[in-house]
Amino acid sequence: MTERQSIAILFVCMGNICRSPTAEGLLRHRAAALGEAMDIQIDSAGTHGYHAGSPPDPRAVSAAARRGIDISGQRARAVEVADFHRFDLILAMDEDNLRTLEAMRPENSRADVQLFLRFCGDSETQSVPDPYYGGSAGFERVLDIIEDASQSLLEELRRSH
Repeated sequence: MTERQSIAILFVCMGNICRSPTAEGLLRHRAAALGEAMDIQIDSAGTHGYHAGSPPDPRAVSAAARRGIDISGQRARAVEVADFHRFDLILAMDEDNLRTLEAMRPENSRADVQLFLRFCGDSETQSVPDPYYGGSAGFERVLDIIEDASQSLLEELRRSH
């Protein structure tokens, strides 16, 4: 019998209503479908707390649902200093949020803070675009990008854990 490895991952965007809850839901869905011998705790948060307590954007919920992923029960929250001690990996959706996270990060934190799309197969793409001010096609594009990066992330986790 092998021991289950555990890793805690936090996805972060600005408001925690579009990109990061989508990434949380998609990775949770993918990890469950794989039946991994690894325990992955997955959460999401925003660098700004102005949507705290709100559900994900309805367009994000609809886009995820079309792919069989339910994110409707999630609620937005702001990143807390304690997150840098609770999570092993904190993944920012873009450079702006990465800079904000690095500025917040306490010196003695355990978290590895980096861009989520370092796992993406498309080396041209560095940031998950914010679909908030666009139409539904933007949410589908975000899901495509997150699916690609999540698959690579899971493969890397399987190899390293």
